[in-house]
Amino acid sequence: MLSLDAIELGVPEVPTAREFYVSALLSPATEDDQTVRLDLYGTGQVGLRDVKELADDLEAGPDTSGFRGYVMSYIVRQPREVQVLVDAAVAQGATVLRPPKKGFFGGFSAVYRAPDGAVWKLAAPTKKDTAPAADPPTPTETGVLLGVADPTVSKVFYTALGMTVDRDYGTKFIDFVPAKGSCRFGLMTRAALAKDAGVAAAGTGFPAAVLTSRRASRDEVDAVLSVAATAGADGVSTAAEDGSGGYAGRFTDPDGFTWTISSP
Repeated sequence: MLSLDAIELGVPEVPTAREFYVSALLSPATEDDQTVRLDLYGTGQVGLRDVKELADDLEAGPDTSGFRGYVMSYIVRQPREVQVLVDAAVAQGATVLRPPKKGFFGGFSAVYRAPDGAVWKLAAPTKKDTAPAADPPTPTETGVLLGVADPTVSKVFYTALGMTVDRDYGTKFIDFVPAKGSCRFGLMTRAALAKDAGVAAAGTGFPAAVLTSRRASRDEVDAVLSVAATAGADGVSTAAEDGSGGYAGRFTDPDGFTWTISSP
């Protein structure tokens, strides 16, 4: 029932953020009156929107400080592609939080903070290169990891909304099977996620992100919102016309992350 189809990031200046992400992710972008959309090669979508406008929509203040409680995930095929993307991000003003390196148990990863404040983890499943880097390096999957109070409790909430667990390591890490063309979605404790990203866990204010699930019909939107309310979501809104011919409503999960449920 619920899938993570897009992640909308609030940014201080949309044109500046557009320039950064198009260059850092080597991704094509389209835009409408409010939002720049980065097409992540069939693995979901990231939207860039003015953070004050996004906060106003949620009736929240736009100020934020410290760790925002989530990490964006971008998976490529091999280590040299991680390096290519990190170099591209740094050239556009990103700050490296964890330099590219081999993992203790496997894989290769790096973490950076984008100029807008979002934290990104780039990773490859292998420690060794087997071919030249793709030009451009395209992701095999993208996603977001949320820092929550207790992943096992959050799992109950999200499975009630129809998500299927993929890997379950209890309080250490849980993620869900992504629908085709959507983003992977995972859960860690806030402290563990911050440590993995190389940042302090403390943080306050607006997280500058909204998670989006796109449904095929208005009835499906209403059904998701109804189940969310029953499962313990806060701030469940009644879906309504969104001003562009679409139909959408929102809820906030038990850890304070906001979802938009929409239909064209």
